[in-house]
Order: sequence, then C-alpha cells, then structure tokens
Amino acid sequence: MAPSERLTWIAEDPASQRLLELAKKVADASATLLISGESGTGKDHFARYIHELGPRRDAPYLKIDCASLPPHLVESELFGHERGAFTGAVERKLGRLEMAGAGTIVLDEVAALDAATQAKLLRVLQERSFERLGGTETLRIAARLIALTNTDLPAAVAAGGFREDLYFRLNVLNIVVPPLRQRPADILPLAEHLLGTLRVVHGRPGATLSEASRRLLAAYSWPGNIRELRNVLERAVVFSEGGPLEPANFPEALRAAGGEAAALSGLRSLEEIEREAIAATLEATHYGISRAAEILGISRKTLLEKRKKYGLK
Repeated sequence: MAPSERLTWIAEDPASQRLLELAKKVADASATLLISGESGTGKDHFARYIHELGPRRDAPYLKIDCASLPPHLVESELFGHERGAFTGAVERKLGRLEMAGAGTIVLDEVAALDAATQAKLLRVLQERSFERLGGTETLRIAARLIALTNTDLPAAVAAGGFREDLYFRLNVLNIVVPPLRQRPADILPLAEHLLGTLRVVHGRPGATLSEASRRLLAAYSWPGNIRELRNVLERAVVFSEGGPLEPANFPEALRAAGGEAAALSGLRSLEEIEREAIAATLEATHYGISRAAEILGISRKTLLEKRKKYGLK
C-alpha cells in the first residue's frame, strides 16, 4: 500500500499544496527536521506523513511528549536506563533512540525540555551517539529526529529559555505548518474528512453538513485550528439526532463569530466601491472623461488620476 493511502493530508488550499511539495522534498533526507506552527495545526500528523513518504516508512515511528513528562522521565524515555540508575529503576529499559532503529523519533513540544536535557540532546545531535542513564556503553543512532514546536524558538533563544546551539542543530530543515485560517480552502474538505470518521465512531450515519452549516464553518477563523474543528464537529454529532447537522448543533460562540464573519465577507472596501463606480461611469459615457467626471462629481484631473490608479482603460 502506498504511503499516501495509509495516511492522508487534506490539501485543497494552495498553502497546503505547497506544504506537500516540501514534504516530498524532505522525506528522503536523514537530516534533522523542525516542524513549527500553532497548536492544533496537525504537526504530529504531518510528521507521520513525512515518515510514511520516505524510506523509513516500514521502521518504527516513536514520539515523546516533552511537555507532559517530567525531565527525568523524558531522559529515560529518550535514552533508556540501566537497572539502579535512579530510584524505581528496577530493570534495564531501552530508550526511544535505541528502539527506533532506523525509523523516526519525534520530540513533541521540544521547547519544553529543561536546560540539562537540552544539553544532552545537543550532544546526541552532534555525535549521533548516547549512553543509557546509569550506563557506560556508547550506542550509535540510526534514527531520524523530527522536533515539533508551537513556540517561537528564536524568541525563546533571545529570552534565554532555549539553547541557541541546539536551535541551530534542530533547524537544519524547517517547515512551518500554516494555521487553518491561512488555508481556508481546506476547511470544508477537512470537515467532511473528520465527519466521516466521527459518523462511524458515534454511530450517526446520517450526520452530514447542511448548506447552512457549511457556510458557517467556512466563515469561522478557527483559532484552535484542526483540533478545534474536530472538537466542534464531534460535539455536533453527539448532540444531533442523527440527521444533517444544522447551525443550531454548533456552539453559540461559533455561530456568533461565524455569522459576523459571513456578514462581513460580503462587504467591500471604499476603494473597491469607487473603482466599480468609476469603471461603470466610464463605460456608460463611452469613456468621455469630461462627462464621466461631471457625473461622478470630481474634476477631470482627479478622474484621470483615479483611472490610472485603478488600472482602468
């Protein structure tokens, strides 16, 4: 089965299509990859997509959540430990660097690592080797490392919260996953894709999107990105009666914000209105400048300037 069949990345929007082009370019590389972007944009999913596109697709894909684990557990998960390395270490444990083999290791929210672990990770990246906690045997690394973050790492470096040398080591290849509001053409295809899964999970085969709901979802800015979209859809499916999802099935906050956005989307700027008025008047007067200026209530000179400004014939 082809990688793209095992894992999908919805890419109807040009911004997402450019993202897929980058994924294809970096998939075969062994260099460290840094994937950044707002929370909920799908960075982990995108990392997995890159893994399955490349030659490591049949090797392990292992992830460590740096934000949720205490520092000593992050080190143990990453490097493994020998028996007696610390209190509670009753037997040897292999770390992800060892278990991954020639696969991929993902450090989720790498900015959450404390200073000591950052220093050890830097050494790993420099030397491509490590020792288990409490051990002396040096082990070589064959896996590729992908770091994920929703933190502005250059700002964290400037503030002293993240090592500059580690940042440069991680930033060999860098891909930024755009927020959902910057890839609006993906919103409805993503919603349909997510809804397909949720219908099965919750036993709601009739849970489809009405036209009004589609307009509502498309008009919303999605500050929580794909995670928020999935949560909103799941809530609507759970509280629906099994039929098409209507705006009333969605949270009030989304209906209010989406309704306002939909209303505003139909408005035009003053420049757009002015350009349209000048173009229509020129056409109606067969481009008689003096007559058009008189109708518009402006001078001939002003009309010529605006005609040039708006690129009108």
